[in-house]
Amino acid sequence: MENRKVTQKDIKFGKNLAKVRKKCGITQEKLSELTGLSTTFIGLIETGKRKPRLETLRKIASALKVNIKDLF
Repeated sequence: MENRKVTQKDIKFGKNLAKVRKKCGITQEKLSELTGLSTTFIGLIETGKRKPRLETLRKIASALKVNIKDLF
């Protein structure tokens, strides 16, 4: 795994994802169950330490019942 710099954009996306998730009343654990992603990975996305691929964004948006654009 390569070390990459965490950008402000990554942090902003992660915070927004957490906000949307909480607004939907879903915990990281429940989102993990719904998407098949690990809770750790979701936490890393929400802190900006990991950048999700398009397919991951689709899974998350589907689980939260929002459009992908709502995650940004």
